[in-house]
Amino acid sequence: MDEIIEMGTVSARGQICIPSNIREQMGLAEGSKVVFTIKNNEIIMKKIVSASWNELTQPLVDAMAKTNMKESDVVDLIHKMRKEKKR
Repeated sequence: MDEIIEMGTVSARGQICIPSNIREQMGLAEGSKVVFTIKNNEIIMKKIVSASWNELTQPLVDAMAKTNMKESDVVDLIHKMRKEKKR
């Protein structure tokens, strides 16, 4: 992605208009969600991409398959880890 530099203005209500070419490039439409982060005196805005529950949990399912762990083993593992942490 090429670097795009645009300037915006903060309104009296704290709103900022995202320039149209940036909205198009990022696929931002009305109702799109973004997250703001402050780091080193910079505001970073990132587009939030919705994912289904299956998409979010698939890496965990894959990891469990590699270890032969069952879902029923997870509760026991959590209790074991909590006991070790308290020591």
